[in-house]
Amino acid sequence: MATNDGEEIPEPKVGLSRAEKSHVKGGTRLRAVVVYEIIRTEGEGELGRTFPALWWSGLAAGISIGFSFLTEAVLAAHLPDFEWKDIIAKLGYAVGFLIVILGRQQLFTENTLTAVLPVITRRSLNWFLGMLRLWTIVLVANVVGCLIFAFAVSNTQMFSPEVTTELHAIEQAVMMNTPWQMFIKGIGAGWIIAALVWMMPSSEGAEFVVIGLMTYLIALCGFTHVVAGSAEALFGVLTGDITLSKAAFGFFLPTLAGNVFGGTVLFAVLSYAQVRTEIKE
Repeated sequence: MATNDGEEIPEPKVGLSRAEKSHVKGGTRLRAVVVYEIIRTEGEGELGRTFPALWWSGLAAGISIGFSFLTEAVLAAHLPDFEWKDIIAKLGYAVGFLIVILGRQQLFTENTLTAVLPVITRRSLNWFLGMLRLWTIVLVANVVGCLIFAFAVSNTQMFSPEVTTELHAIEQAVMMNTPWQMFIKGIGAGWIIAALVWMMPSSEGAEFVVIGLMTYLIALCGFTHVVAGSAEALFGVLTGDITLSKAAFGFFLPTLAGNVFGGTVLFAVLSYAQVRTEIKE
């Protein structure tokens, strides 16, 4: 094509170049079925891990998650007493989860989704028993890790009286919930952790922000998490604030039920429902 003065005008491009097509593919979000398959495949790998691997990873996670409890208390102890104090201090709740998830340690509530998807897909008794095995090992290891952390915090003089006071305040605030409230709030925490696991394959380098924001939401909403809360409840038991019976029946069991219901019965089943016609079983 030429203008009136004879200058050639380039013809417009038709279609996309190879480089442009590559950009399009790179900018496309992962389909739900792809996310499902990523998490399911990871879950199958976790179900095949040996007892020692699961135990020591779960134990490390139980100790690490205690830093959510501790960091929140340290922030609260160093902040001035003003209206926004709790909102800022609760940012510390994300620290333990960041250590656990980025460190690839075994946390029970992650497995309410990761280990469940293979079972839903395979629909086999052996896979179901494998899931129960993983859940049992990881949950017990997590609680033992929390006990080690709570013992270290309550029986040493590592922290100032101000930090210790805040540790008690956090634990007492959690234990003010009734068992029913523990269960209902546990559903919220179970859903958020399962949603976090679902979001991770699409995070693309933003894992730190995603983990931080989602777990901060648990603290901000006052939801109950069976592992992070175990560090708090066991601290209360070891310092004489509450009885072991109160910790077990008033916190642990109802929160465990809520976390499993929120992460498995609701999130995992709904996640499967949205992709079941697209997956090859």
